[in-house]
Amino acid sequence: MNSDSGEKLRALVVEDEWTARNYLVELVNGSDLAQVMGAVASAAEARQILLGDARLAFDVAFLDIRLSGGRNEGLEIAKELAALKSAPQLVLATALNAHALEAYSLGVADYLVKPFTEERVEQCLQRLRARRPVTPRDTRPLRIAARRKRNLVFFEPDEVWAFEAAERLTRVHTPHGVFDIDLSLSAIEASFGRSLARVHRSWLVNVQHIKELERDSETRVWVGDGLDGRGLHVPVARERAQQLRDMLLASTTGLRRTT
Repeated sequence: MNSDSGEKLRALVVEDEWTARNYLVELVNGSDLAQVMGAVASAAEARQILLGDARLAFDVAFLDIRLSGGRNEGLEIAKELAALKSAPQLVLATALNAHALEAYSLGVADYLVKPFTEERVEQCLQRLRARRPVTPRDTRPLRIAARRKRNLVFFEPDEVWAFEAAERLTRVHTPHGVFDIDLSLSAIEASFGRSLARVHRSWLVNVQHIKELERDSETRVWVGDGLDGRGLHVPVARERAQQLRDMLLASTTGLRRTT
C-alpha cells in the first residue's frame, strides 16, 4: 500500500471476532497510513474509551455494528458518540450493508462491509486523512482521574507506577497512594500505548518505573522510585517473562544479551 505525507492516524479497533479483529489491525497497520493504538472486543470497553476522555487519544475508531450480545450495540454507541463535541472519526463495520443509510445519517466517516480487503481499507484511510483537520495535533498525554472515597484526584501519566485489575474495579498505584479508577485495563492500555507493559493479565506497568527484574521461582518486577525507595512487587506471567526481559534490555547497555 502507498502512503501520503503527514502523521499517521491513531486508530482504535472494536471487534468481538478474534480473527476479524486481528485481520483489520493487520490491514490498518500495513497501510502505512495509520497505526492501531488499541483493539478491544466488547461494547463495554468501547464505551469506556469512546464516551470518556480516552477518546481524545484516537483519530479514528473502527466499530463493529453487532458486538457480542446480539444487539446492534455499535450503532447505539455511534448515536451516543455523535452527541459529543470532540470525537474521533467513526467507521462502522458489519457483515451486511442493511444499516448503511442509518450509519451515514449519524455522520460516520465510512462504512465497511466484511470481509475486509486491503484496497477498501486503504481507500477508507485515504478518505479519513483527507477529512482530518489541519490544526496541529495536541500531543499532550491525558491526565488520569481517580477516586479517593468521594473525592477526585488527578495524576500525570508519568506519575503512575502500575494499574491493577482487582475484582470489579481497577486500582492505580502511585507514589501518592493507591486509588480506584473506572476504566478497564484494556481501555487504559489502548489510551496510553507502549509506555505501559502488560506483564500479567491483571497488571499494566509503567515501563519507566521498572527498577528490577527478579528471576527466582517466579518472575517479578520491582516498580517504584528506586531499589530502596517506595514501590511494589508486580508478578510477571510465565508466558510474558521473556518478552518483557527482551524489551527492557533492548534499550540498555552494560550486559551481554546471553545473560
